[in-house]
This record gives sequence, C-alpha cells and structure tokens, in this order.
Amino acid sequence: MYHFFVDSSQITNDFKNVEITGSDFNHIANVLRMRIGEQFSVSIRDDDTGKEIFYEIESFNEASVIGKLCFIEEVGNELPSKIYLFQGLPKVDKMERIIQKAVELGAFQIIPTSTKRCVVKLDEKKAQAKVKRWQAISEAAAKQSKRAIVPEVTMPMTLKQAVEYAKAMEVKLIPYENAKGMEVTKEIIESIKPGENIAIFIGPEGGFSEEEIAMCQDNGIKPITLGKRILRTETAGFAIISWLMYHLEG
Repeated sequence: MYHFFVDSSQITNDFKNVEITGSDFNHIANVLRMRIGEQFSVSIRDDDTGKEIFYEIESFNEASVIGKLCFIEEVGNELPSKIYLFQGLPKVDKMERIIQKAVELGAFQIIPTSTKRCVVKLDEKKAQAKVKRWQAISEAAAKQSKRAIVPEVTMPMTLKQAVEYAKAMEVKLIPYENAKGMEVTKEIIESIKPGENIAIFIGPEGGFSEEEIAMCQDNGIKPITLGKRILRTETAGFAIISWLMYHLEG
C-alpha cells in the first residue's frame, strides 16, 4: 500500500477526510494511476505519535485527491530512542545514499558535519540547495520504509557546533580505530536504555583528526570500535544504527 506524508492542515473533519495535493497528487493520479476506491495510508509530518491513517480515494479534483477515512492504526514503527547521525561531509553523492539508508534504518535526524579532513566545503547558498535536495531524499525514504515521521536533515554544522548540539543527549558515540576492543563496545551498546537520545559521530573519508577525537572525548563522547576492519564513511553509520536497532527493538 502506498504511503504519503501530509500536513495537519490537509486533514479535516476530525480525520474523516484528507486532501492530497502537489507532487503527491501528481504521483497518485498520473504515475500510479490510482482510481476511486483504492486505499493509501498517510502520516502527519508534525505529529510524532506514530499514527498511520488509512484512507480510500473518494474523488479527484483538478489539483487534489480527496480520501475518506477507513481506520487509524497506532503502528509504532519508530525506534524507542531518537538517533541523531552527525555525518562528516563525504565526497560527491555519497551523502544522498547515507541519508536514504539512515532513514530506512530509523535515524531521527541527520546532521551534516564539517570536519578538518572534509574535502567538501559548502557556502550558505550551496548548503541550502543541498539540504533541500537531501530533505526530499529523506521524505522519499520515509515513505518507502513507512516511517511515522520524516527525519530532518539540518543545515551543516562545524564539529564544534555539532558537539555542543549533542551535549544534552544521554548517549554519545564515535567510532575510532584506536578504541578499546569489541567487548567494551558491546557493554556500551547494551547499557543503552529505550528512550535515551543517541548521538553518533561519523568522520568523513579521511576520518577524524587526533585533535577532533580528543575534543569529542573531552565532551563525553565515547569511542567505540566497529570491529577489526576499517569501514568506509558511508558504511560506518549503517553498522552502528543496525546494532542499535537490534538492541532497542529486541
């Protein structure tokens, strides 16, 4: 069943009707060629309660589709903890794949992070254009994976700003090749409780500098290992989020 995200203003009559407009209307009417009587589900962008609302197409207007309520389901598709992925800016289009897969795995927010060894440098204008594109990728991935929310991709931050942003989070992790063995990492992961906010810091292709690692450790960010192999920047975040998903949902 096809899934869409809507604003609360598109829901009327105490959930009895929904109006689908814009690109989603075009997708329903001209790409999917759905017909009256077919069903789809929606989540509300500004509602993180986990509701999935099922509608049946009631009518087509010139620029919108009207759906009538079938039923509401409390799906609970979201992880019990919010995962914030602080991703060192990678080269070329790797960021798009990172966002897509991180959203599928359950990340709550993706924060592009500029570090010492980042090759990519974005000025304000380029950053705004990139974030707009990245946010669209996040929404598409959220639709595909039936997330209850569309994870936000923020404007890029410096590492110093990112560390400050993460201070209020209960758990802060950073993969580092010189971290202690897997047993220590297992203990850290297994100590995480559902409901705790989790920050994950991933370096760019060249990794973090020694000074950056030291700054992170000074601010309570715990080094962990990802095993004996060195993972690419576009793989490292997926590995940790997968571990956390297994632990939190188990």
